[in-house]
Amino acid sequence: MVPEGYMQDSAGRLVPRDKVKPQDLMIDDLVQDRFAEAAVLREQLKSFRQVSMENIHTALALITEQYGATYGGQKGNITLMSFDGRRRITIAIGDSISFGPELQAAKALIDNCLERWSEGADANLKVIVTDAFEVGKEGKIRTDKILGLRRLNIEDEEWQRAMQAISDSIRIDTTKAYLRFHERNGPDDDFRQVPLDIARA
Repeated sequence: MVPEGYMQDSAGRLVPRDKVKPQDLMIDDLVQDRFAEAAVLREQLKSFRQVSMENIHTALALITEQYGATYGGQKGNITLMSFDGRRRITIAIGDSISFGPELQAAKALIDNCLERWSEGADANLKVIVTDAFEVGKEGKIRTDKILGLRRLNIEDEEWQRAMQAISDSIRIDTTKAYLRFHERNGPDDDFRQVPLDIARA
């Protein structure tokens, strides 16, 4: 708790408020004020998202009920369109993926392949494979590049076993639903996303 008449600096030291430069006080007041309002907006967005998802799933449950079926909740992407075709709401389901220990077996098999092919292997292929298994700035394996290796059409038994090991290594950590709003002026125009990200608003 900061005592009355003092402010705490970034090093945790207590500084008498009357010793703080006026411009530092002004900036501090500005930052604290904007953060307080940002917190209110964040709560409003959370509430907006929750109510929107509940309304959409309620509508889908009512529609499903008309056909004598039971609505099972979110299992795939959903798009709802306004009657005039100018506005649409999409719920997109995205998975967060990690890899299990099978990935090490895949890497060993791929290394064997590259060693066998070293005489005539395309240098570009080596770069693609090496790049896929490199760890990114955040210390994480590049998921999209690992999965991209499975799209390479290589007819080699050992390579195919490596691709199977990659498939077996995939773990879905979390599944998240993303709510997106798009609009357009007319039926021949492209949809534009309604930005709910403050940086793009």
